[in-house]
Parts: sequence; C-alpha cells; structure tokens
Amino acid sequence: MRIGIYGGSFNPVHNGHIHLAVSAADELSLDRVYLIPSRISPHRSMNEYASGEDRLAMLRLACKCDRRLRASDFELRSDRVSYTIYTIEHFRELYPEAELFLLVGTDMLMSFETWYRFEEILSLASLFVTSRYEDDGEKLEKKAENLRKYGNIVISSSEPLEISSTDVRKKIAKNENFTCYLDENVVQYIRLKGLYQPLDTLPENE
Repeated sequence: MRIGIYGGSFNPVHNGHIHLAVSAADELSLDRVYLIPSRISPHRSMNEYASGEDRLAMLRLACKCDRRLRASDFELRSDRVSYTIYTIEHFRELYPEAELFLLVGTDMLMSFETWYRFEEILSLASLFVTSRYEDDGEKLEKKAENLRKYGNIVISSSEPLEISSTDVRKKIAKNENFTCYLDENVVQYIRLKGLYQPLDTLPENE
C-alpha cells in the first residue's frame, strides 16, 4: 500500500489543497491520502481561525470528491505539540508495510532542515513536493538535491494552483465572492456556521 500524509491548518480547506492531494495520488499511484488538520490555540479569535471540529468537518466534505482522500483527526486528538515526526510515526505504526509519502509545498521544503527530527522523517517517509509558484522549480530541485542524502524526495510535475487560505478568509470577512476557491459543500458549511466573519457581524446565537 502507498499512503500520502498531508498536514496543515486547512483554515479553510480550499481547492489548492485538494489539487495537491489529488495530484499526489495520481502521480504516486497512492491508495490513500490522509489530510490532517493541525491543532490551533483555542485563544485565537474565531474570525481568524475555525475550531478543530469545524476544520475537520470541512475537510471531510471536501474529501468526498475523491475516494482516495481521507480526513484524519490524529493531530487534533493529540495532547502534545504536533511535530510532523509524531504523525509520521503514527502512520508507520498503522501501516508498517506501506510506503509513506509526506506532502509538502515550496515553503516547507525550503525550511525543512529546521524541522524537529527532520532526518528521521526522511528515514520513514519520502517527500512529495509541489510548487506553489510558477517560477520556483529550479529552486525546489536545488534544495531537494541537497536533502536527498537523507532520503527520497520527489518533485511534482503538476502546475501550481495559487490559492491562499488567508486570502479566502479576507474575502469572506469583506463579504466578497469566495465561492470559486472552495468546494461548494465547504462554502455552504462556512455560511451556515458564520465562519471567518468579523465578530460584530456574527448572529447573536453564534
């Protein structure tokens, strides 16, 4: 079995996230891709960060588009810092014989050597790197080559889909159209829950 592991805040999950996950599944012939929302401090304001429960619910809705995609609450359930190595070790225990691939973007690869126990991550899983920008392919390949002494790194051939969760949240807060960036079921969920709205515009029962 070949398993993809894709972590992030997913605040909210958008079409760029799903594009990355599906591209990885196609290019690597993955059986499953687990999308794993990270824990966020409960002290964050609700117009900036949805709760873990809401982010997980939105992920589950978005993952319905492809049978290979699964939403996991592993990091949300954890009572310790969500270091990636712990998540990799968890899935290695679940799938001891599987080939694991950690899905990351441009920014994550460029800072990968600063990650906690990054050498062990690369000993347990391959990295699958997708470009976030049109012109960063050469930079990615150079960085990947420097890191390949620790493990296997695959650079995606798919075109980047430049969408930012921050920009989506800003559009929602400004009451601008944001529907083209998200799965329609996620759009409905955000509207139903009043997520990412300025605090003074939320319904009283929220």
